[in-house]
This record gives sequence, C-alpha cells and structure tokens, in this order.
Amino acid sequence: MCLSKKISKSFYHLFEPHVVKIRWRFKSLNFPESTHTTVERNEVGLPNHKNNTTSRIIKKMTRYIGCIDIHGGQVKQIVGGTLKKDDQEDKSSQSVSTNFVSTKPSSYYAELYKKNNVLGTHVIKLGSLEANNTAALEAIKSWPDHLQVGGGINDSNAKYWIEQGASKVIITSWLFPNGKLSMDRLKKLSGEIGKDKLVIDLSCRKRINEETNAVEWFVAMNKWQTLTNVQLNKELFELLENYCSEFLVHAADVEGLCNGIDQELVVKLAGWSTVTVVYAGGAKSIEDLKLVDKLSQGKVDLTYGSALDIFGGSLVTFEDCCKWNSKQH
Repeated sequence: MCLSKKISKSFYHLFEPHVVKIRWRFKSLNFPESTHTTVERNEVGLPNHKNNTTSRIIKKMTRYIGCIDIHGGQVKQIVGGTLKKDDQEDKSSQSVSTNFVSTKPSSYYAELYKKNNVLGTHVIKLGSLEANNTAALEAIKSWPDHLQVGGGINDSNAKYWIEQGASKVIITSWLFPNGKLSMDRLKKLSGEIGKDKLVIDLSCRKRINEETNAVEWFVAMNKWQTLTNVQLNKELFELLENYCSEFLVHAADVEGLCNGIDQELVVKLAGWSTVTVVYAGGAKSIEDLKLVDKLSQGKVDLTYGSALDIFGGSLVTFEDCCKWNSKQH
C-alpha cells in the first residue's frame, strides 16, 4: 500500500465517529433526495418554508413577438378597421388605409427574425390573392418550423402549410361559420394536426353592454368587419384550450392606430387563458412591453406593427425589442 493511501486510511479512522454523526443528522432532516422542476423563461429561487428547502419557481415574462402581414402579395401594415374588401376584388388596394408598404420580400423579414431569434412570429395573409400564398411560402422557407401561418386556413389546407414548414397554423373566420363557433370544425382540425400545431385567432371588437354598462369583447371575423355572437370570457378560453396551444388576439378597434394598447383587454386575457396569448393592437412605445408585462404578470406576449422602425415607424426600434427579449431569457 502506498504512503498516501495509508495516511488517508488513518485519517478516516480518526474522524469516522464524527462522519457517522454528521450523516445521521443530515438524514434526520429528511431532505428530499432529488427535485425536478420544468422551467420556462426566467427562473427565481425562493425559500420553501414548509420543508426548509429552496424551490425553483416559474416566473413568466412578456416577450416581443414578430409579425409579417401580407396583402396584395406585399408586406404591409394596414389600419385594421379599413380592411373591408378582399385583395382579390380590390387589387389596387385603394379601399384600405396603409401605414407601410415594403419594397422588401417577405423572406427579408423572416431572415431578420431568424437572425435575432424572435420566436413565435406569425405570418398573416390578409387576402385571398395567390401572391399572398407565394409570399407566405417564401417567408416560412427562410426559417422552416419557426413561423406560424394564418389567413384563409381551414381543414383542407392546414396540413399543407405544416408540411411546407409552418410551425403552427392560425385559424380565424373558418372557425365561425355564420358568426357562430363551430366545435365540430375545431375538434376535427385539432384531431388531424394536433393541438400543439394549432393557434386560434380570437381577434375582437369592444362593445358596451347597454344593460350593465360593462365593457365586453366579441370575436370579429372576415377581416374584423363582421361581429360574431361569441364573447371573450373565461369559459370560452377554458373550452378552446382543450384543442389548441396558443391564442392570437388583435384588438381590432386600435389595430394600426399607434394610440396605445387596450389595457383592460390585456388584463382580462391574462386572467382568462392558461396557455400562450399574443396580443396585437395599438402598441406605440418600447415601454408597452413593460406595461403588458406588468398588467398581465408576464402571461401575455406583445407584437408591434406600424410603430416599429422595420415597418416604417419611428416610435419603436426592432433592436430595442430584441434587447428586451434577450434580457428576459
């Protein structure tokens, strides 16, 4: 036996009684052998006073979500309330009020989001022109399996878009035939592609209840021009969450105006949904990310449109939005 091993052995015998005592004391404390917590976004270690251990608590934070709106085959930013005709019948786009028309292809924006890892970005086709499909395909081919696609999605084409590289598909008007929610359609599509691939667009308009004077929101379809009888509330979200993994909510009354978000709606969305919710409409400052984070306790994400510099705006920079995301992760 080498000298080092002899010394180690002698030291062990010297301290063995104390080692046994220490082991016994730790064992008597009944510490759990191991813990495992699934962590999303930021983590905060907080004391657990019940068993005197430290637990890892999930702390969600609001994220900036990108968007690529396509109309007439081009990337645009449109004032939501003016989108009344399909671009198939209004090819000159004279009936819509636009804040921005890009000279760059959709792939440029997809590459920009890819470079800065802006996850959850959605590509929305605002019309039925074939040029919109072409532009949407160009975008998702630039960042496969990372961009969501919406606009004209139904049970006949949802699988196609997933196969082409869309991470998820977004369903809107098709889910509300004659202004009424069709659970049959939802169950069928969710069953075919899986709830993890499905986003439900619950874009809405505000109404005041004449009897109670309370503010209410109802789903708006057909480019936000047709108000349905489907009211946004806790019961609706609890029902729909069984068949989708995310919600997209445009506040159509403030969309494209850059006059501020619908704060009351953001608070409601945080209380109604237990899955990811992306809010869009009216964001005009980088401070709106902080505001949404505070109002929703980090449960609602935010997208910018016309206010953003990459879409011709002067109120918010894309760089600042990306910095916000990097700080939160």
